[in-house]
Amino acid sequence: MFGLSAATIAGYLAAIVVLMVTPGPDMMFVLANAARYGRRAGVVAACGVAVGETVHVAAVVGGLATLVSTSPALFTAIRWAGAAYLVVLGVRALRGAGGPGTADAAGGGRGRSAFLRGVITNLLNPKMILFSVAFLPQFVDPAGGDVTVQLVLLGALFVAVQLAVDIALGVGAGRLAERMTDGRWSRRINRICAVAFVALGIRLAAG
Repeated sequence: MFGLSAATIAGYLAAIVVLMVTPGPDMMFVLANAARYGRRAGVVAACGVAVGETVHVAAVVGGLATLVSTSPALFTAIRWAGAAYLVVLGVRALRGAGGPGTADAAGGGRGRSAFLRGVITNLLNPKMILFSVAFLPQFVDPAGGDVTVQLVLLGALFVAVQLAVDIALGVGAGRLAERMTDGRWSRRINRICAVAFVALGIRLAAG
């Protein structure tokens, strides 16, 4: 299909699954939003992350990602910006109430905020840049047809699978938060995600 064999696609999907079982900023962000504001906010956050991933894929196709990854100064700037953003998210989550959200809280301004922060969280993740540059091309077969078409297909598959996983996570965590009316579960998940954000930010800053 589009120059990619069934075996290549199967191996690619298997590799994606392995990558997704490792928690990262995107997964923590979706989980934190769902636990605090409900399943709708989790889904909106997942959509924001997917948009960020789409930008990364487009950058690979356009060659921009390669330029960023080969420029130490630019890559370091993005790494530090991403680290600072994660720490800020963690501190804000720790200072928040952490209670389950209402339908109104999940919509309107909360929804727009979750979407935009999801986009930013993904775009400022330098690991996504490295993934885009180093991972996607490994599954391209130059002899199999148009390389650009293959990259677009591989990127679309990744975004689709990631979106499905994040939405499932957001809906599941949101439902649990809505059932736990006393708010204890939401507060615990919120604190865990907050600490994870800060830890990921410090690790990212340390290189």
